[in-house]
Amino acid sequence: MGPSSPEAVFPAEFPAEPTTYLGRRRELARVRTLLGTGSPVTLTGIGGVGKTRLAGRVVAAVAGEYPDGVAVIELAELREPELLADTVAARLGLPDQPARHRFGAVVDHLRDRRFLLVLDNCEHLVASCARFVAELVAACPKLSVLATSRQALGIDGEEVLPVPPLAVPGAEDVRSLADLESYGAVQLFLERGRAVLPSLTVTDDNYRDLVELCRSLDGLPLAIELAAVRLRSLSVAQLRRRLATPLAVLTWGSRGAPARHQALRALIDWSYALCSEPERRVLARASVFAGGFGLAAAEQVCAGAGVRPEDVPDLLHDLAGKSLLVTEDTGGEPRYRMTETLREYGAERLAEAGERVRVTREHRDWCAGLTARYETGWRGPDQVGWIRRISREHANVRVALDYCARTSGEAVVGLRMVNRLDAYWAVCGLLDEARGWLTRLLAAVPPQAPERALSLRLRTWCAVLQGDVPAALADVRAGRELARQTGDEIAAACAEVSRGLAEFCSGTEPDIPPAGRFAGALAVFRRHGMRPGADFAACQHRHAAATTGTIEDTRVLLGASIAAAEESGELFWRSWDWWVLSLAEEFFGDPGAAERAGLEAFRLQQVLGNRSAEPHAVHTLGRAAACRGDLVRAATLFGISGTRWKAIGADPRQFGRFTEHAATVAGQVFAALGEQEHRRYYRHGRGMSRDEAVRFVLGEPAAPDNPLTQREREVAELVTKGMTSREIAAELVISPRTATTHVNNILGKLALTSRAHLAAWVTDRR
Repeated sequence: MGPSSPEAVFPAEFPAEPTTYLGRRRELARVRTLLGTGSPVTLTGIGGVGKTRLAGRVVAAVAGEYPDGVAVIELAELREPELLADTVAARLGLPDQPARHRFGAVVDHLRDRRFLLVLDNCEHLVASCARFVAELVAACPKLSVLATSRQALGIDGEEVLPVPPLAVPGAEDVRSLADLESYGAVQLFLERGRAVLPSLTVTDDNYRDLVELCRSLDGLPLAIELAAVRLRSLSVAQLRRRLATPLAVLTWGSRGAPARHQALRALIDWSYALCSEPERRVLARASVFAGGFGLAAAEQVCAGAGVRPEDVPDLLHDLAGKSLLVTEDTGGEPRYRMTETLREYGAERLAEAGERVRVTREHRDWCAGLTARYETGWRGPDQVGWIRRISREHANVRVALDYCARTSGEAVVGLRMVNRLDAYWAVCGLLDEARGWLTRLLAAVPPQAPERALSLRLRTWCAVLQGDVPAALADVRAGRELARQTGDEIAAACAEVSRGLAEFCSGTEPDIPPAGRFAGALAVFRRHGMRPGADFAACQHRHAAATTGTIEDTRVLLGASIAAAEESGELFWRSWDWWVLSLAEEFFGDPGAAERAGLEAFRLQQVLGNRSAEPHAVHTLGRAAACRGDLVRAATLFGISGTRWKAIGADPRQFGRFTEHAATVAGQVFAALGEQEHRRYYRHGRGMSRDEAVRFVLGEPAAPDNPLTQREREVAELVTKGMTSREIAAELVISPRTATTHVNNILGKLALTSRAHLAAWVTDRR
């Protein structure tokens, strides 16, 4: 049989696509390119992500480029590695041979042929497939091999192309129906949904449910298709609500589908069965994490019966290689995460093993340890780094706090965690969340638990930052009553700090000046060696004293504090000190000095990302601009501050002693500009993106419409969707190294320090 004989041409064995193929144009192009190099190509990814379907599309697209044929070998049902060569030989139509000659017969048949061999579902036969492909490619120079597997074959010259989930819109990505068109997950759901419900339409009433539904399914094509079938009996909204537990709903797929595709659970079971026992234990234990985890966390939480801590890194690597964990490119230590569906599956396995309680508590202990390290590290020069670390683990902290709130006897630990993170909540503008956790946990601890005093003090501060004076005063009363009942000196000091905060900001006339209350509390905290409490009381004492003394005394007091903070590298309280100095300079009639101090405060706030402090600084800068006669800048800054107040859930009209003065200046600006002009500039400020607002506040020239090249804009958009460098490379048909270079160039060009900051930059400019 000659190379061009028609009998040598084998049609693809992939099932015909009953519907169109969506969302894989770039991957398809990349596979075609890689096949052209002569290297074996392996499509990797989690079960259900669409590897087989992509391979089928590749075959349909390139069949004409292989005059000697294409053969697809389905290996899912093959359990005996020694029968691999027999299976391939049979598919090629070769006559029976003794087992020891089967591989040789395959080589002889393909040696001089321009042929494409596709091995589908290699994961359970990786070692055998690796040897087979390596030897076959070495002997057959014209042969192309395309494999699909949940892990790479690991042979020399192999080109590995991870198949990512279909593009899924982020929580804030879709603002209109037109925005849905660019997301493959949404397109697939709509097409499959209309196959079972032709009347399915997207409206202003249901598109948000549709977006949430696709997000909950992680962009996995198989999961999306299984979900779409349910539209026969559920509306989009009902399905979204039911998908709070994805595996519970997606039970049966098409009866014509292969058995292992009829249920998502069966598919995951199959992947799980291919793992070693230690891998299964780690996978189940890792399900307690949320939002990803690093090696140190996994070594503490995932070790235990049957798994040594020192083995955890290799087990995580192996699980990632099998597409059961996703590796995240953070630019630092490796980080892993599970898709939500796999996380739920792992949680079920954890419960079946009787380990849920132990491992969940271990996870809580790790999070509690993290907050303790944060509390110590916060006093040093690495405040930016600590904010990033806690932000990265925020989802895990939430899980741990929820455990503390739900579990009898654990709420005290939860309160300690929330209290340790006091500045974090403020920096990130998470004041509502902090108050929510405190309220929930306080309700679950004994009435006279020692942690109550610090928690009431923190909740008072959060309320004050939001201008919620009634809530602050209520907590002041609760704190004073607690101190009276317990007779505890620390509880009394916390109550005095809370009372001083509320009185200072509300403008009520106290019997003791706030500075006096703060000074007394400061002495108590120092006597008991409570450094965080002392730092807080000291700052409040400075601020109260600064706004009630002379400007000369204020400059000396705050100048000394700022100098000490600069020496130590502290940022958080230093930025507040600069703002209070700006406030004092404005009160005493020096708008130039007020602006200089306010700008320094704002710059430090940008370094740290201090969301709760920003609106204070911006509004003070607006008042300074008004005093200088720059009414346009003042109105614009007032608009910017309005957006910032809203972002942290604050009402600037409720800041007591500061409100009257601010309202007076704002009214003067309004009267001087006139209603129409004032509205114009105020709205302009409110409508600015974060990047535009920061540049305006700092007096920097406006950025070019977009400083990035077209390719850089594409990369930036993919970063915003949470893609790693490897996933970006697959999407754009470039190498991972090139993708990483693009990301680094973008960060340098925009003066940003992380992918999270880049995502925020992109989001702000939309």
